[in-house]
Amino acid sequence: MPEYRAHFDFDIRFANGGGLAGTGFRLDLPDADATEDETARLLIAHLGLALVDEVELRGLRIVEEPHRGSRGVDAASPSAGGARVVDLSHPIRAGLVTYPGLPAPTITPHLTREDSRARYAPGTEFAMDVIHMIGNTGTYLDSPFHRYAGGRDLAGLDLSSLVGLRAEVFHLEDAWDAGRRGIRSSTLADRDVRGAAVLLHTGWDRWFGQPEYGTAAPFLTGEAAQWLIDAGAALVGIDSVNIDDTESGGERPAHSLLLAAGVHVVEHLTNLGSLPPRGARFTAAPPAVEGFGTFPVRAFAEVPA
Repeated sequence: MPEYRAHFDFDIRFANGGGLAGTGFRLDLPDADATEDETARLLIAHLGLALVDEVELRGLRIVEEPHRGSRGVDAASPSAGGARVVDLSHPIRAGLVTYPGLPAPTITPHLTREDSRARYAPGTEFAMDVIHMIGNTGTYLDSPFHRYAGGRDLAGLDLSSLVGLRAEVFHLEDAWDAGRRGIRSSTLADRDVRGAAVLLHTGWDRWFGQPEYGTAAPFLTGEAAQWLIDAGAALVGIDSVNIDDTESGGERPAHSLLLAAGVHVVEHLTNLGSLPPRGARFTAAPPAVEGFGTFPVRAFAEVPA
């Protein structure tokens, strides 16, 4: 179903004095037929304002555009039609460069189909292959053991914290530039993220596998990571090269804070633009490997039909 947003400037005056103005504002709408009065009420609800006396909207335009999560517009809910599944993982193949400087996977045969024919009944054949790769390949999850020797490894993770999580998707592909790449807590603070998978859609996955992917990439700031911990997030995922700023030297505040608090990290996601801001369920479960901190996942989201 198409989604719609309103574009406008506004002036708000309060009954007890004072006012508030905004330019180039964008707001989710329930449908294309929302009136100016309805849009004004949604604006008040989105901003959480009280004692509003008058709202003036200027240059109001309603355009077909994906929702970004404005408060006051209900997210889709599950229906009898079931859910569609959205794949959020990069395929793994021999030679894939995920993180610049890390080794690419190699895939070699252990048993070829041709050789297997001598071992099995006529018409029966199998292929068995060996993959050699670093855990940081494709779309992968970091467990606390990745950062801390005493942290939980992949085998120690609670599956309930990895499967069917309520997803809060922040569509930020237009919200940053090369001069200000860090995602701050103020950008996330309008959502209830307790128990949720917080998915940061930066659009950087468009460069995956190319040299540009590792340069000037968006990231989560340390103070935003701490805010997510305090707000009760269960998992944080990003479609960028790293959840931290790889150009700040060896510091990794987002990794350090999140993993110390038991908040899972999923990096190198893709296709987050296909998800609604709210209403999806997110899953990213790695194999239960003992003594291992990072491994690829088949991350996906279930979106109500």
